[in-house]
Parts: sequence; C-alpha cells; structure tokens
Amino acid sequence: MPIEHNYEVDLNWIQDRVGILYSPELNDEMQVATPPQFPKGVEKVWSPEHLFTAAVNSCLMTTFLSVAENSKLEFKKFSSKAFGKLEQVDGKYIMSEITLVPSLTILSEDDREKAMKILTKSEAACLISNSVKSKIIFKPEIKVA
Repeated sequence: MPIEHNYEVDLNWIQDRVGILYSPELNDEMQVATPPQFPKGVEKVWSPEHLFTAAVNSCLMTTFLSVAENSKLEFKKFSSKAFGKLEQVDGKYIMSEITLVPSLTILSEDDREKAMKILTKSEAACLISNSVKSKIIFKPEIKVA
C-alpha cells in the first residue's frame, strides 16, 4: 500500500499585496507578500520565492539529520545557506535554480569522507529537491572542530 501524507496550508489576504499564511496543524502563522522586486512588492516580509527556497533548504537539513543519525555520524554543528534564482524563461517567471551551501562541523578529520557521503546522500534523498524542476546546485563545506 502506498504511503501518503497530506499537509494543509491556508491563506487569507489582508490588504494590498500581503496575506497571512497558516495551517490548522501548526501553532504559528506568518505574513507573506509580493517580493520587493515586483510592482507594489513589500520589503522585509516572507515571499513565495523565499518560502520555495526555504523548503528546499530545510528539507536538506531534516534529511541530513535522519541520514546522519542512521549512519551514526557524530557532528558538532550543521548550518546551511540557500540561494534561490528567479528568472524569466520563455516569458514565464520560474525558480530556475537553488544553490545549497551546507556547512558541517565534524569532530574528527577521520570522519570527513563519511560526512561528505552523508551530505551527498542527503541532498539526493531530499524529497522537496526531488519534487521541483529547479536545478539544485550543491556546494557542501566540511570543517573539523
């Protein structure tokens, strides 16, 4: 039997180019708006483009944490930057690529190769990356504590 999970996200328009995004499954809501690069866009508010980029980046982290735990990789710190690229292609705006730059601090140089394999496996297994047609550019960094 196939596994299926469903997630509800609701949105109410407030005014101008701003709305409130929420889910009955979650405690918090967030304001979302048209990004400032577009007419009547709003500064300093999460946009669909930010959320798209955040979905790919946060999926990398959650996948990494699972793979690292299953692989018994000990590490001190994980952080990641993501850069989403919006461009016009054939007259339509698309998020054409997401660059992921995870930074992993391991405890021992002996774990570097294992850590790189786990990071690479995590990127390949990320369900959000596998669900979008954006090109994913992966630039992992490994440091030793």
